[in-house]
Parts: sequence; C-alpha cells; structure tokens
Amino acid sequence: MEKMFCYQCQETSKNQGCTVKGLCGKTPDVANLQDLLMFLCKGISHYTVRLRELGIEIPQINKFITDSLFMTITNANFDKSRFITRILLAYEMRNAAEERLLSAGGNKEGITFEGAFWRGDTEEEMAEKALETNILTTENEDIRSLRELTVYGLKGMAAYAEHAFNLGYEENEIYGFMQRALVDVTNDSLNVEELTGLVLETGKYGVQVMALLDKANTSSYGNPEITKVSLGVRNNPGILISGHDMKDMEELLKQTEGTGVDVYTHSEMLPANYYPAFKKYNHFAGNYGSSWWHQTEDFEHFNGVILFTTNCIVPPRKTSTYGDRVYTTGASGFEGFKHIEDRKDGQPKDFSALIEHAKKCASPTEIESGEIIGGFAHNQVIALADRVVDAVKTGAIRKFFVMGGCDGRMKGRNYYTEFAEKLPKDTVILTAGCAKYRYNKLPLGEINGIPRVLDAGQCNDSYSLVKIALALKEAFGLDDLNDLPIAYNIAWYEQKAVIVLLALLSLGVKNIHLGPTLPAFLSPNVVNVLVNNFGIAGITNVDEDMKTLLSA
Repeated sequence: MEKMFCYQCQETSKNQGCTVKGLCGKTPDVANLQDLLMFLCKGISHYTVRLRELGIEIPQINKFITDSLFMTITNANFDKSRFITRILLAYEMRNAAEERLLSAGGNKEGITFEGAFWRGDTEEEMAEKALETNILTTENEDIRSLRELTVYGLKGMAAYAEHAFNLGYEENEIYGFMQRALVDVTNDSLNVEELTGLVLETGKYGVQVMALLDKANTSSYGNPEITKVSLGVRNNPGILISGHDMKDMEELLKQTEGTGVDVYTHSEMLPANYYPAFKKYNHFAGNYGSSWWHQTEDFEHFNGVILFTTNCIVPPRKTSTYGDRVYTTGASGFEGFKHIEDRKDGQPKDFSALIEHAKKCASPTEIESGEIIGGFAHNQVIALADRVVDAVKTGAIRKFFVMGGCDGRMKGRNYYTEFAEKLPKDTVILTAGCAKYRYNKLPLGEINGIPRVLDAGQCNDSYSLVKIALALKEAFGLDDLNDLPIAYNIAWYEQKAVIVLLALLSLGVKNIHLGPTLPAFLSPNVVNVLVNNFGIAGITNVDEDMKTLLSA
C-alpha cells in the first residue's frame, strides 16, 4: 500500500505523484494529516453553506478554513504537531457550526459527507483515517482531476485571502465561495461539464481575491514605485525575511528600528523594497540571495537570523549550520524551527526573541553586489502608458511576454533564462513571482528608457499584470485581450500559480504556454478540454516556442 499520495506541485515524482515521500521534503505522516485536514474542512463547509443560507457567518470558521487551506500549500508547513493540533480544532469548529445551525432552526438533512461526522481523538485513529481520505478515493480520473484543480485553486486563493486579512481586508463572498466549492468537490452527482464550470468559477473568484489583496497592500503601504534595490551587504548583523506576508514585514521593520540590526528580503519578499511605506526605514538594507530553492546556500552565507512568513521552506540539509537561526510564523512551520505565535487581541506579533538572537550573529557574507530594478506594478506602468503605447505604435516594442510564475529546482527551468536571453531586443518581459530570478539580473537593457524586464512584484501581485493588460486593451481600443501584442509563457510550481492560471482563463485569456511540465493532476481528457477551449500548451524548446509565440 502506498504510504501517501500527492501530486499538487510541479516537481512531483516522475510527474505522476509522490508515494513514498514528497520531493518537497514532506513526510508521509504530514502528507496524510494534510489530507485529513482537507477532508474535515470539506465537512465543516457542509454546515457553513447551510448557515450562510440562513444569513449566518461564523468569522472564526472562515479564518480557520482559510488558514488550513494555506497550511497545506506546497513547502508551507512540515510540522506534524501543528497539523494534529489543527485537526483536533477542526472537530470543535464542526461542532460549533452544527450547534449554531440547529439553534438557528436549520437542520442537517441531506448532509451525508463523512467528513462532517467523523471524529478520532488519537494519533493512530488520525493516521488510519488519513489513508482513507486522500485524493485517490475518487476513482474516475477526470472527476478527480477537476476536483483537485479546483481544490488547488482554492489553496492559492486562501493564501491571498490570508494576506489581505492580516491587513484588515476581507470579503465574506470570497469565504462563501471557497466553502461552497469545498462542498461541491464532494458532490458525486456533479459531472465533468459542471465541474469544469466550477473550475472557471474558481478563477473568477481568484481575480476577486487578487484585487482584494492589491487593495490591501496599496492602501496600507502605497503604490509600488520604480526602485533600485541593493544586492550588497552592510556591516551590521541582519535578519533575512522570506515568504510573502507584508504585515509581518511592517511589524519586523518597526521592531528592529534602532536596534542595530538590518533587515534584508529574500526571494518573494523582494517586492517589499518597492513600497513607499517601507523606504523610510534606514535599516532596510535590500535583497539577499535568489529564489526560494537557493536558500540552502543563501542561508549559510547570510550568517544571521531567517524569518519565514509563509512558504517556501526547503528542509535543511543534514550538514546545514543555519537550522537554529530559522524562525517561522503564520502558516509556515518546520519541526525544529522556532515558531512566532500569531497576533492576539489586535496586538502585533512579538519578534523580540529573533531580534535578540540576530544581535549575537555575524554580519552577512557578501555573495553579490550591484542593484536590480523593480516596482512596475499596475499603477506605475499605467503612469507610463503613453510612452508604452507610443513605443508599440512606432515599432520600438514589438511584443510583450508575460513570464510570471514560479521558480523551481528542475534543471529544465534553465529554459526560461535562455528564453529571456534570446528574446529579440524589441520585446519586453512582464513578470511577477519568483520566476523572475531566472532572468532579472541579466543585462537585457531598455527600450526608450523602459527596462526590458518589468517586475510587478510577488506571485501575489499577478493582478497587476491583469490590470496592465486591461489598461493596454483600453489604450489600443481593442475589444479582446487576446488581440493585444502579448504572449504568455508562464512557469508554475505550486498552488498559487494554479489560481493565477485559473484567473487568466476566467478572463478569457488564450494560448498560454505552461511549463516546465504540465500538471500531473490534469487527466488527458481535462488537458484536451483546456487545449480545445483555451489553447493551453506545454513548452518544447526555446527556439520553437519563441517562433510560435512571436508569430501569434
């Protein structure tokens, strides 16, 4: 019998599924507990959907389900004890929802999904049940494929919703859809066509949650500005902040001010450097290192304390020396790493322990120097719209290439570096996400003062690319996004990239090239649906793909 089954990320074993241990580092017991937590969230949602029909929201459950989805995203949390605690809490949430439903005059009639009723108190019972609740229990591969495509989109959506919540922004409509979708993926009466509709509806709400997060970030910290970010180091001890959460960034900068400790960003926290609100901190030193999977080298050289605010964690090697310098917070976790607890009663997180730890560390070892430029979110690019439109009309810019998404360890991802290097000099790259680390330090030059790599920010900021495309559509007087001189060559790794893809499909964007491999969770028939309706394609080689995309 397989110890586990997981195929939610791009590096899944043989592009089929991890069955012994996750290539991400996830152990079978953690993988199975994550499956069980998802199973219970679906069960709780059966009650909350009924409650919502009565006009009743339970904020604690909305938050619980959102955070639980986020915790199960690839590379976010490897801590078995955290999942056991959360599963026990799931029972309490389910019981609270049931009691509220009955007290409001509702009933449980028709709720037959086992996740709504099962309870086990011991770890052994959890382990036994977990093996019975993984995705292979759905035997029809097309139904399973569409269900999982929806669930992975929901996990990505939950990440964005959680970041917005931390800044005080939320929409019950988004929570309502997430929970209804969790119920729908347990409904055996839904056919392929109906589940395909659910997938596209997930994309529609993906656009909505990305817009919410964009509003939360820009309202809190201002619109990103074109910024040159230092890649070098200073002589002070430092804290390296990784992940995606801007609220954690704000609180860390406030608490480290005047302490003699500098703060550096790593991987997807790089775009924090673009926000006006953070530039006032003199100890905000710049960016250190590269994308998430380089952390095993970057962290060794950094010498100071590392804080994970979200994914993406890579388990340290046995020979690593930095494990005792790593802290986690929020949805992230790893057994052996110290964890900073969540905010309570509206108070900020307490980062004092890691700040005191950092003071005792050596300053970072310099691994590179110079600067990179970013900050080309929608507000900034739209401000340049006249110059951009003029460059297109005069032929100075022939085409834009959206090359957002994720980076990863697969050697084949060198494709994206080569693609960027070989792009004609009259083309511009639009990017968001850590995929940019494949080419954002290349000397690709400018066109009429416009950099040929326009970095809109994190994967969380992919909404900026949508806003830019919509603004260009209006500027050129076009009726269809697909008539713009924009080609899409997107890299994916995990579930936040899935919701971005579904969001683009919901907007009608066609002919997206997706790599380095197509998702293992897409059955052949589902792939055919995406190909026939949206022109989705995989990648082949740089020269052939470039020829195809330039001529499209």
